[in-house]
Amino acid sequence: MSRRDRKPLAKSRSPGDRPKGATPFRNKKSGDGPQGNRPGGKSARFAEPRRTKPAPFVPEPEKIAPEPPPLPTKVQTVVVTADENNMRVDRFLEARFPGLSFSHIQRIVRKGELRVNGKRADSKDRLEEGQSIRIPPLKLDTPKGAGQLSEAATKTLQAVKDMILFEDADVMVLNKPAGLAVQGGSGITRNVDDMLEVMRDAKGQKPRLVHRLDRETSGCLLIAKTRFAATALTGSFRHRSARKIYWALVAGVPKPKQGRISTYLAKEESEDDSIMRVAKHGDEGASHAVTYYAVVETSAQKLAWVSLKPVTGRTHQLRAHMAHIDHAIVGDPKYFNKENWALPGGLQNRLHLLARRIVIPHPRGGVIDVSAPLPPHMLQSWNLLGLEHDRFDPIENAPEE
Repeated sequence: MSRRDRKPLAKSRSPGDRPKGATPFRNKKSGDGPQGNRPGGKSARFAEPRRTKPAPFVPEPEKIAPEPPPLPTKVQTVVVTADENNMRVDRFLEARFPGLSFSHIQRIVRKGELRVNGKRADSKDRLEEGQSIRIPPLKLDTPKGAGQLSEAATKTLQAVKDMILFEDADVMVLNKPAGLAVQGGSGITRNVDDMLEVMRDAKGQKPRLVHRLDRETSGCLLIAKTRFAATALTGSFRHRSARKIYWALVAGVPKPKQGRISTYLAKEESEDDSIMRVAKHGDEGASHAVTYYAVVETSAQKLAWVSLKPVTGRTHQLRAHMAHIDHAIVGDPKYFNKENWALPGGLQNRLHLLARRIVIPHPRGGVIDVSAPLPPHMLQSWNLLGLEHDRFDPIENAPEE
């Protein structure tokens, strides 16, 4: 069952203190404005202890990479090392043989030419230290230089560059537009993962996805440019060191205006679609999901701009949670089920959900802190409803758990 705590969040700043546009959020200190002078000296329950400002990331001098090992021209057997423990089969081949094309990897796995301890393996299988891997003869696809890209590939490269919010030698943060899938699937002809093929480096290494966003969700998408960064960033998500904040436009105004949603979610399959349903503890496939929410601003008590902070990362978590408390996200084709509810004039019937901000430790020290602007259809709605998109976000100091 869900439960929503009636704990107040930090009060909003005065207009003069608000950050402008899509610049990164600013942490509110204990002595700043009304929050630091509460009666009795009590601070907001959602507020964090004061922290020292993290050191900015300073990149190390670039090191000369060693030449990649030659590809085997005949069958050979290799042993999984400790560093390769728990690595996926396809990532193992990419790391061992830079420049090996994705299609070639999939082909040798599909045909059963690659064996793990004598047995067929799937690309997504995880390897264990000490396992023996039978490697068939391989063919290297020489990476193309930027000048050798086709016209279509050049356009794809420019499209990726246009999405970049932050980039250094290890990491990229993209502003994924609504409607662009992150990975391929049934009926998907264009996706971020395939687009990243045009960004392979001189060693043939392709940037890697670190997390996912729903196809219709826009905003911050984290990409690792190196295997080192992928390992570190994936670990940060696994240990919940990554902090994500989303913005949504929902039907009605949640009461209380700040709270916590805690449920179990399980996938429910049907012939046409699959959705996440609220389940009971112990149900097959049910996973615990926790979300903090805060109402930022309202429009005629019919709509609310809500800031959301997921503690867990379940499929469709925010969409399912807001529908569960009867405040579904506007334009959600899967979870919006309010009867006799008319979309206000001028608003587009598209999912109003933005991955607004991501804060995560940088693999080499310091912190990555990036914010994405409202996508065009949400900016249009904000302007039509008179919502101030530079308003202070009260969810900023919600607990991490």
